[in-house]
Amino acid sequence: MSERVPMTKGGLLRLKEELKRLKNVERPKIVKEIAEARSHGDLSENAEYHAAKEKQSHIEGRILQVEHWIASAEVIDVSKHVGDRVVFGATVALEESDSGDQVTYRIVGELEADLKQGRISVTSPIARALIGREEGDTVTVRTPGGEKEYEIQSIAFIEEELPAESGE
Repeated sequence: MSERVPMTKGGLLRLKEELKRLKNVERPKIVKEIAEARSHGDLSENAEYHAAKEKQSHIEGRILQVEHWIASAEVIDVSKHVGDRVVFGATVALEESDSGDQVTYRIVGELEADLKQGRISVTSPIARALIGREEGDTVTVRTPGGEKEYEIQSIAFIEEELPAESGE
């Protein structure tokens, strides 16, 4: 049996939306591309056909991967968390001790991590340093550029805004 993968509701919804897009948009599109390429004749020397078949293989592989992730997801309801310690799903506001720069991160599952969106993996060095800490604590994180020190400004448990789930 496969290992359960911790995930927020938002992360699961994003995976379901990707799966829906792959099955309902990408898969039919590639089938048309293959049919078009096939109509050009001799398949042994048909670069468009081979490229389309390779693309189809990638899409089918991604569908299987996303289906596996959805099946293994263990959804953690962040809105039910209370307390003053950093745990999975927490949104943590930090201040970098040297520069005074402020950053906010949400600690999520590995599959959901997206630094540009402020979502960091629970297995990342900064998340591992934050887990179990409280507001006002100072943590030291090893980064490629050297050690950085952060003070925890606030901890919140907010379920992210989700788009209305479309009917399937």
